[in-house]
Amino acid sequence: MDLEQFHSKKRWAGDVVPSMKRRRVGHDYQGRCIYMITLVVEGRRPLLGHVTGDGGQEPAVMHPSPLGTAVLHQLAAISSHYPAASVISQQLMPDHLHFIIFVKDRLPCHLSQVINGYKGGCTSLYRQLMHDPSHPALWEKGYNDRILDGRNHLQRMIDYLDDNPRRLAIKRSKPDLFQVQQGIQVAGHTFAALGNLFLLQAPLLLQVQCTRKLTQQDIAETRRRFMAHAANGAVLVSPSISPGEKAVMRAAFEHGYPIIILQENGFAPLAKPGGKRFDACSQGRLLLLAPWEHHNDRRAIKQSQCWQLNDMAAAICNHSPR
Repeated sequence: MDLEQFHSKKRWAGDVVPSMKRRRVGHDYQGRCIYMITLVVEGRRPLLGHVTGDGGQEPAVMHPSPLGTAVLHQLAAISSHYPAASVISQQLMPDHLHFIIFVKDRLPCHLSQVINGYKGGCTSLYRQLMHDPSHPALWEKGYNDRILDGRNHLQRMIDYLDDNPRRLAIKRSKPDLFQVQQGIQVAGHTFAALGNLFLLQAPLLLQVQCTRKLTQQDIAETRRRFMAHAANGAVLVSPSISPGEKAVMRAAFEHGYPIIILQENGFAPLAKPGGKRFDACSQGRLLLLAPWEHHNDRRAIKQSQCWQLNDMAAAICNHSPR
């Protein structure tokens, strides 16, 4: 069964990003599905190669080490051991590996057995290169799997993998903008932050808070009003929860205006913005603030949390220098 047939016959409901050891409860890890797998080198050591370029005028390029080359060769051999599985995209990085695997037909075992077999083969090659059969394992324990549930999702992940070297080069050139900072005190509240903290010092911060009762005409007028303020240098601040708030913040973001977003979920230690947010972060026009700790599971935001986030946004704006 090819990818076209897969997408026309089966759609998986949603996806989660589990921790390195957690799998989706109730999911059939032997049946047809597409996954993005991430493996991390033990201790985050850059053993698999190095990236050159700045991600701008000089394109970023990943150069595999001899071990990195061996890891990729081993990856290509998965389908010879498990004909039901095929690797359709991969991206080697200095300290980790992403690959997308398509389980076309039912596996004879759990997906974890396939991944663990691959990891064991890589460790054997690693020990051969080190000339030390007792050398520690190459990879950290466990792995991360993301279930890809549709054609657009798959293409987004392929694009994400291809863009990894550029993203790493940009992060290295602007480390302050991509480092999770804990314990940031603003207007009597404590946040974890990711992005440009200098946005908090803007001369004018404006809270975007919209009731859910707004009509489409009301939302359009509200968006126009806030966009005029943003064009004049105001930084918009919002948890971006209601339809009106989302419309305003999305418009400001798409026009390249700086924004501050408050969010319910905190940040993992190595978190980084995804998609277009990454580029906005690299340009210094985005700040993400989270008052609560990070969690891996998907949660619906509570009404009380919505009120709290909006209260925090108001406090931040009232606290800003004038």
